[in-house]
Amino acid sequence: MTLVEVAAAAEPIQRPVRTIGVIGGGQLAWMMAEAAPKLGLSLVVQTPKLDDPAVARVGSAAVVQGAVGDAAVTRQLLDRVDLVTFENEFVDLAALGELARSGACFRPSLKSLEPLLDKYDQRCFLQQIGLPVPAFAAITDRAQAMQIDRWENGQPLTFPAVLKTRRHGYDGQGTRVVADRAELLAVGDQWRWQPLILEAFVPFERELAAVAARSVTGEVAIYPIVETQQVNQVCRRVIAPAPIPPTVVTHCQDIAQRLLSQIGAIGIFGIELFVTAEGQVSVNEVAPRTHNSGHFSIDACHTSQFEQHLRAVAGLPLGPVDLHCACAAMVNLLGFEVATSDYQEQRDRLAAVPRSRVHWYGKTSATPGRKLGHVTVLADNFAELQRAIDRLESIWYGLDP
Repeated sequence: MTLVEVAAAAEPIQRPVRTIGVIGGGQLAWMMAEAAPKLGLSLVVQTPKLDDPAVARVGSAAVVQGAVGDAAVTRQLLDRVDLVTFENEFVDLAALGELARSGACFRPSLKSLEPLLDKYDQRCFLQQIGLPVPAFAAITDRAQAMQIDRWENGQPLTFPAVLKTRRHGYDGQGTRVVADRAELLAVGDQWRWQPLILEAFVPFERELAAVAARSVTGEVAIYPIVETQQVNQVCRRVIAPAPIPPTVVTHCQDIAQRLLSQIGAIGIFGIELFVTAEGQVSVNEVAPRTHNSGHFSIDACHTSQFEQHLRAVAGLPLGPVDLHCACAAMVNLLGFEVATSDYQEQRDRLAAVPRSRVHWYGKTSATPGRKLGHVTVLADNFAELQRAIDRLESIWYGLDP
């Protein structure tokens, strides 16, 4: 499907927006549903299970039950809403295009999603609009992986490198650092040579994120640039604002502004970035939706990313995005065992940490690495913030006696 074929999805709707459909019923839709009443909006979610987090907020009557990639279910969703937005990008773009040609409104538009859903296409698009990206090459099969010796920009291929699945990877899944060609072949065999992309390894000093919104009128609002810190390739904590030089902040903001404007975004986009010790910034990945790195905004900013996303897609003016505190951190509460506990004791202890707020997603089971909730803490300086982070993590991850 070409951009021309899905262009109808970018057409503005001519009536006030009151009800928004959300494809996906996980924690992002759950937090969107918390923000909606303030704006006089209601949500209907398309999600496969009635115990998915968002259902607890919207109520079972506001659920269209079915897989997020099932366009026939999305057609039912469209019958109940003014427009549809997305909790995740795991959608069937071609099938949704049929609905768009029938007049359905998607925000962000399918046109703006198209170059981002496949990681290879995303790399090509970012390079095309002049944004800095690591060298990369598509990997189609084992024979090619055995022979490839150059990146697509003509530079010699080097190891270590980063191998990724082109679709459906998240939270470190579908991403592997490979030390040499032998490991590249071994991982490719393990992944059965589905479409892959190989990228040059970036020796980054920090991982950053820019969460930004663009309205239907082209207004762009960029949240404070944050540092994201990973453990086992999953985000463990986010620091806002990132402790980086102003020149790096400006570069990240310029990247966000250019991306959202060039792609015609409507709504929140999350942009993951690398910065080296020399201050060189490059784009890691782009998510066309609300993003884990922006959760701090619920408690630390004047407008949360979830309210902002709804403002943007509903055609409302964007809200202010500045912090109302000196600094803040978000700590992900990741599963560390297989269990069905609601961890009430740990949650109570987390909530007792001064200036903290716990967000528990209500998932019915825990597995290692699964996002069960997050806690945000505010502070007057970075030293105080780090002490609070250490305390929160000691409580949750079992390091506290």
